[in-house]
Amino acid sequence: MDETRLKELLDGFPKVRIAVIGDFFLDKWLTIDRGLDEPSLETGLTAYQVVARRLAPGAAGTVTNNLAALDVGEIHAVGFAGLDGEGYELVEGLRATGVSTDRLVRTADVFTPTYIKPLFDADPNPVETNRLDIANRRATPTWLEERVIALLREVCGQVDAVIALDQVTVDGTGVLTARVREALADIGRSRPGLVLYADSRAHAADFRNVIVKCNHKEALDVADPERKDDPDLADESEVRACALAMAQRTGRPAFVTWGGNGIFAVDGIEATRVPAVKVEGPIDVCGAGDSANAAIVAALCRGATSAEAALVANLTASITIQQIGTTGTASRQGILKRFRESRADREGA
Repeated sequence: MDETRLKELLDGFPKVRIAVIGDFFLDKWLTIDRGLDEPSLETGLTAYQVVARRLAPGAAGTVTNNLAALDVGEIHAVGFAGLDGEGYELVEGLRATGVSTDRLVRTADVFTPTYIKPLFDADPNPVETNRLDIANRRATPTWLEERVIALLREVCGQVDAVIALDQVTVDGTGVLTARVREALADIGRSRPGLVLYADSRAHAADFRNVIVKCNHKEALDVADPERKDDPDLADESEVRACALAMAQRTGRPAFVTWGGNGIFAVDGIEATRVPAVKVEGPIDVCGAGDSANAAIVAALCRGATSAEAALVANLTASITIQQIGTTGTASRQGILKRFRESRADREGA
């Protein structure tokens, strides 16, 4: 892909409309000043003192954060949150990035999933200690599944793409239950022109009629659940075969990320390995997959081939992994700049 083609794709992002369905979490970082420790009068235990906090939508919210950074024209959140303080903060965070929350159901029947991340302030290098997780441990109520499915079907007539992302690994306790996955498959059968895309930690094998993105470990597990070999020892031919098998299983294109080796993009019977963009210095891969998801789908909506979309994803991820200690985002201008830098590096090599 040359710069003209990349710019053409990027310039079209503000015209794109995307819905994200899945597990919207609240990420809450709490900065603790150990110099202010004091004993609790009630228990005698140390009471940590919070001096700062940072809030952001996480999980599926990380995808919407990245779509917003790419200037995607319309972004819709589909899912649920609790009638609790975390739910209020999640909705405010989504709205602050321009996300429509009209289809985010608020109910007292569930918690708002939350990652609380205490940080011991040791400037300039804060140390993250044990995370506190708030999650729903019981099955998603049937009425809530039905409501989410109805909202999903409704929004499909108003967008160019749907991204499905689950963070919850216990099946049936999050947004993307088996019934919701079946609804996605049914939509995929009836609307072949709609970009339907799923990234699932635990259920990549359970999607049909949608584009699936997963990493090489997940793809190898789907291909051979009894496999005992270290997935990091798999060679290129094995990962390529798994990517092709994934596309055959779902009936749509597939994307399989392979760490620093890049992404296998499958379209039809062709699997193209698109090399990663090399970067120097420290990296933080947290959120890299979500930034890639946003880039792939936005590019596909503008007519990119699977290989072109994978290149845009690699450029995007090369920027976000350099943002240490946070789930980073990339702008369209930053992507174009990184493309020029990587091209200059290749030409100078």
